[in-house]
Amino acid sequence: MTDGSTRHPDDSFHVFDTTLRDGAQREGINLTVADKLTIARHLDDFGVGFIEGGWPGANPRDTEFFARAAAELDLKHARLVAFGATRRAGGNAAEDPQLAALVDSGAPVITLVAKSHDRHVELALRTTLEENLEMVRDSVAYLRSRDRRVFVDCEHFFDGYRANREYALAVVRTAHQAGADVVVLCDTNGGMLPGGVREIVADVLAQCRTYSAGARLGIHAQDDTGCAVANTLAAVDAGATHVQCTANGYGERVGNANLFPVVGALEIKYGRRVLPLGKLAEMTRISHAIAEVVNLTPSTHQPYVGVSAFAHKAGLHASAIKVDPDLYQHIDPELVGNTMRMLVSDMAGRASVELKGRELGYDLSADRDLVGRVVARVKAQENLGFTYEAADASFELLLRDEVNGNRDRFFTLESWRTISEQLAGGRAGDEATVKLWAKGERMIATGEGNGPVDALDKALRAALERIYPQLAKLELVDYKVRILEGEHGTASRTRVLVESTDGSATWSTVGVADNVIAASWLALEDAYTYTLLKAGLTPEA
Repeated sequence: MTDGSTRHPDDSFHVFDTTLRDGAQREGINLTVADKLTIARHLDDFGVGFIEGGWPGANPRDTEFFARAAAELDLKHARLVAFGATRRAGGNAAEDPQLAALVDSGAPVITLVAKSHDRHVELALRTTLEENLEMVRDSVAYLRSRDRRVFVDCEHFFDGYRANREYALAVVRTAHQAGADVVVLCDTNGGMLPGGVREIVADVLAQCRTYSAGARLGIHAQDDTGCAVANTLAAVDAGATHVQCTANGYGERVGNANLFPVVGALEIKYGRRVLPLGKLAEMTRISHAIAEVVNLTPSTHQPYVGVSAFAHKAGLHASAIKVDPDLYQHIDPELVGNTMRMLVSDMAGRASVELKGRELGYDLSADRDLVGRVVARVKAQENLGFTYEAADASFELLLRDEVNGNRDRFFTLESWRTISEQLAGGRAGDEATVKLWAKGERMIATGEGNGPVDALDKALRAALERIYPQLAKLELVDYKVRILEGEHGTASRTRVLVESTDGSATWSTVGVADNVIAASWLALEDAYTYTLLKAGLTPEA
């Protein structure tokens, strides 16, 4: 806990994150212990109240995580949670090895998963309904006797409620009466819709009030109907005070309720403070940082934190935003650490170009002719296959062309050539040669690479780095090719997008030509030119 204005909100409402446990079950995610420790630090920095770290005793990696967490994690806001199951049927909680592993983890909070669907009790656990209740009672009471705070996840609760309401309610009541602080209603199969969630949670809470005025319910929603966030908020509307989520909606099958839209809605739409002060503005950064750790590209269209969440393309929207940004935005992007972006495309009008220019540092409002030329040129270029909404750097170069009346050039191409050959042993060889002029010198350089485009990049770098050492920081981090519709038989045009970085910022450039290498050259030429402009150099006259 921290003191002062950054203190975590009180315990009356829980934001519970299960990225390290449930989120890690997503296809394609394979977290190391180091990864889990890093994500835990990010989640704590965001200000969630609880971080479920995994199932100690069930697999060595999670056991190691809790052992290392004690020494390596200095949590400022969150409490660490260990996940496990109720004791075995016919056993005794005090002698159950899985419960012992939960205690040994050192986690101050334990989440127990319990069966609440009668059919699952009989077919999966292969025990009686009464014994299942005793398993819940015994397990919770034992962990409470070991001074652990206990949450109980009622697995398949909503399906169980519909199949046998009285038994599902009995599981909730047993958990509460044994000492569980929160009983979490789980839509394990993800099949619920918001109206049904709201109705059932309200009914369960009314039943809880008959035996405990302070009984608390939580919600755990999977996203199989695309309603996990809506279902979570519906449960809150009905009285739930504990929400279980995962960063970026990671999870099994299609995923879990996404932490960031849930928190965004609670803080901004509901006016409920669930994070420490100032932490909401960290949302976009935290989302992208976690995506980097799990090695998944951040979703561009994710609410609140996606790079397209506040991106505007239509000319009609841009005209309105020019008057008042709130006319086409539901919140100020800065509230969640994001930014508004204007996309320039063949759908752009004057307002789009003016706003994009302002974003890039150019005031175009007084020059209608200039804006008109830029709009016309963008539309003509996009008709050829260029796309500027995904290539801000190329658009800025185009804009500078019109503002200055000429193309910014740090070098002038004489020719380029690439050679690809098949070598002995199945190895391929690619070589490129470039001839160009820069600062009055004629330069010829060659490069070998993994493919003709890589070879072309290395040749260009070999030619220019001596006189432009600033290019040493340039790194090409992504390369995308799209074949556009052909006009004459099998002929087609190719669009290449290149993403570059200098270590502190990232930008994209575009090239379109009749073949992939020529298109790549245009994108590379823009990338090198933009890098040198960013470095503060003056183009050749």
